[in-house]
Amino acid sequence: MKEKLRLIVTISASSKDIYETWLDSKKHSAMTGSEATVDARINGKFTAWDGYIEGSTIELTPHQRIVQKWRTTEFPSDSPDSTIEITLKENNDGTELTLVHTNIPAGQAENYREGWEDFYFTPMKSYFGSL
Repeated sequence: MKEKLRLIVTISASSKDIYETWLDSKKHSAMTGSEATVDARINGKFTAWDGYIEGSTIELTPHQRIVQKWRTTEFPSDSPDSTIEITLKENNDGTELTLVHTNIPAGQAENYREGWEDFYFTPMKSYFGSL
């Protein structure tokens, strides 16, 4: 049975800055501290964490929403891609980022919950706090 995550974090940055950083190879790499390549177009391919993550962008709403097909090297070879949907909503503290990660292979969701926290949200808070 496929699994799903919904995570919410507030980042001290504008939705524009978060959106543009997520979709820029150099900035995404700087934000996470690991190599990323991003083709910021619909159907554009991306990799992150030195190729551990790969996928393609399927929907974009500038400064508000990013939807990507997403998988890691830990997905079973016959498993379809999962989907991540990132929504950005500015508030008084910066931007509320909601990440919904669906179609995760059975038994892997908790590892990805920790991964999003440790390898994305914590570095993002530090990156945007230091700009």
